[in-house]
Amino acid sequence: QVQLVESGGGFVQAGGSLELSCAASEGTFDSFVMGWFRQAPGKEREFVAAIGPGGWNTNYADSVKGRFTISRDNAKNTVYLQMNSLKPGDTAVYYCAARTTTWRTSANAGNYDYWGQGTQVTVSS
Repeated sequence: QVQLVESGGGFVQAGGSLELSCAASEGTFDSFVMGWFRQAPGKEREFVAAIGPGGWNTNYADSVKGRFTISRDNAKNTVYLQMNSLKPGDTAVYYCAARTTTWRTSANAGNYDYWGQGTQVTVSS
């Protein structure tokens, strides 16, 4: 069982920055695909970014390209999401997720096996 714990959420003004972290408790982290998803009130959970096990393969939702950066430190079993130029539309609960059965990144939440509890990000206008 892999436990994922997010941190780094908070309240920020539009144009500001936040960095989210997600630490995995156990498992062969350096073989996991890691993803970030978000869910705003009244909306479905949506893909934000994903990163392959080695860290060189990434993909992003169009809405965050050029503003968000996903990265990982396998020595620390941690994945990060650096969020810059934040907009009110980025307000959501952000979840990290681990895909343990393949090395391919995915934007489909159903392809991820483990999820964190989420961390709130609120961007004011």
